Amino acid sequence: MTSVPARDMIALNLIPGLSPRVIKRLLESVAKPDEIFRMTESEIRKIVLKPAGLAAKIRGAKLTSEYKEELAYMRENNIEAICVKDESYPENLKNIYDPPAVLYSRGALTGVGENAVAMVGARRCSAYGLQMAERIAFDLAKEGITVASGMARGIDTAAHKGVVKAGGKTIAVMGSGFKHIYPPEAKSLIPAIAEKGAVITEYASGTIPFKGNFPRRNRIISGMVRAVIVVEAAVRSGAMITANFALSEGRDVFAVPGRADFYSSKGSNMLIQKGAALVMSADDVLKELNVENGKTKNDVVSNVSPRLGSRKEYGGMIELLKTESPVHIDRISEETGIELKNLSAVLLSLQIRGTIKELPGKNYILANQKGK
Repeated sequence: MTSVPARDMIALNLIPGLSPRVIKRLLESVAKPDEIFRMTESEIRKIVLKPAGLAAKIRGAKLTSEYKEELAYMRENNIEAICVKDESYPENLKNIYDPPAVLYSRGALTGVGENAVAMVGARRCSAYGLQMAERIAFDLAKEGITVASGMARGIDTAAHKGVVKAGGKTIAVMGSGFKHIYPPEAKSLIPAIAEKGAVITEYASGTIPFKGNFPRRNRIISGMVRAVIVVEAAVRSGAMITANFALSEGRDVFAVPGRADFYSSKGSNMLIQKGAALVMSADDVLKELNVENGKTKNDVVSNVSPRLGSRKEYGGMIELLKTESPVHIDRISEETGIELKNLSAVLLSLQIRGTIKELPGKNYILANQKGK
């Protein structure tokens, strides 16, 4: 059932130009979410600096016809919402840099679990990629692991189908609202996903599948899980963006090896080259996560690693690499204070972004330098 705080966030989420970060700042300024609508315009403007007129829209957000229509649509279509303040909000997701203020859900989002994983990959993929994604997802689901993905064509859909066939729990994260399911053929998969898992989005129901929504969607996929498995991804792709989010938030990244001469395997193979765990079966994932029957072995609670690669750490590293000579990983660790066990993930994240390059011998330079 949609909570009162979630209803408040739905009203704010309908205001164009009001980002999750700004909503978060508003939430942090009050004891209860509904107090936001009783703030004066002057008080709101101190938190929301621009654009002009936004303060008035915030104060009147729960009085609009759009808000009433949104609630009616949600009731008619069995869509619920949870607020970042709700206890049922996924704990891992709550702790990322930019958590959604509200999540719309068809199905049960509760019990995602500490050992949930994400599986992402290419839309245009090989038959091998589809087979591997579906098989690994099926086997993970049989072991009690929740599998999240983006419900896109190709690898994502194969992962969801594998979990459904296993009778397990899968979470599909959309980059649009419920009135605009994308891709359209995924609409037939939603009831099966929602039966034991959930289809979720941070976007209001009328939001179209705008291209820019999907990179932001990827932070949710990686944010709610412990690890991300990449299957067939080009070097510059949504799956690699998800891997980058995962690395920057301290999640593990695994990759399924693909053909060396296949374009959509270059990114996933590169991840393995740079230190991502190679995955050939669900057993490899369970072993890396130290999981058995959906639980961490020895009854030890599994916690997501602290976020890696803060802006301060990245900034210090970039300054260090502003030299004409390559810098060895040991010196980077010493100068930045990042432990070697964590530094590889930070460096890989920067490589995915195209900021730095790795040279032989674990030496690094900025991407626009040639090195010596």
